Amino acid sequence: MIDVTEIERILPHRYPFLLIDRVSELNEGESLTGFKNITIGEQIFQGHFPGHPIYPGVMILEGLAQAGGILAFKSMNLTEEEAAQKVVYFMSIDKAKFRRPVRPGDRLEYKINVLKNKGTVWVFEAKAYVDGKLCSEAELKAMVTDK
Repeated sequence: MIDVTEIERILPHRYPFLLIDRVSELNEGESLTGFKNITIGEQIFQGHFPGHPIYPGVMILEGLAQAGGILAFKSMNLTEEEAAQKVVYFMSIDKAKFRRPVRPGDRLEYKINVLKNKGTVWVFEAKAYVDGKLCSEAELKAMVTDK
């Protein structure tokens, strides 16, 4: 398990743009399961469908991308010092689909699987679920590079 304190050592993102609360399962080089708790206190709800709060699809994709970044970093066996000199840049988001709305009170579960890895380039199958039901999916491509 990776908690938010360790996530902050891996990713450069911070509130309100850190979109993963915890990693519950990690198989280096293969897969990651993590989650984000969606609350009405999220700043995004002030302007995204006031009175009918829906968590934006692009934020779900960003959360999936952050989860993929954690999987890439943890799979490369970098020291903490080496990791501090690296950053993950997303190169493409393909086949993105939004299946059902995500609302305050939902627990968004991210499931990331490595489709391909060549050196510093990673391709992930990324899916987001609420209560076991698929909400969003995409194929993500990223590169780990020097800052």
